[in-house]
Amino acid sequence: MTQTQNTGADQPDSDTPPPANSRTEEFEREIGELRVTGGSAAVESRMLVIGIIGIAVGLGAIALGYWGASGTAVLNEQISYLISGGLLGIGITAVGAAIYLRYATGRFFRYWLVRLVYEQRAQTDRIIEALERDGRPPTA
Repeated sequence: MTQTQNTGADQPDSDTPPPANSRTEEFEREIGELRVTGGSAAVESRMLVIGIIGIAVGLGAIALGYWGASGTAVLNEQISYLISGGLLGIGITAVGAAIYLRYATGRFFRYWLVRLVYEQRAQTDRIIEALERDGRPPTA
């Protein structure tokens, strides 16, 4: 009985890149394993709601200031309504809109960045496959 020695010829080279599907699966697995400590979806959703409430409260303060000022003909009373209702309402509306826009665009940019990385990786896989095909002798 003769013994054959395993020379490793039947095992794939470690220099050859894995097929594109395994790279895509590896990428998806790595994304799933990421431990991002920047915040949670609950905090983001809560801040979006706070921004919307701030906008509504600010617009309500503006409406109340207008309603109060329209009910009097005395200029001093109208100015106090303008300051307390109008300017305060504009400030609250601006802060609410800023909070809302910050968290809404943050969610969009995170999605955009992950999508960009995914597409770039797929494009790189296609380029590698094309280069490997061009470097091999034709089979036929």
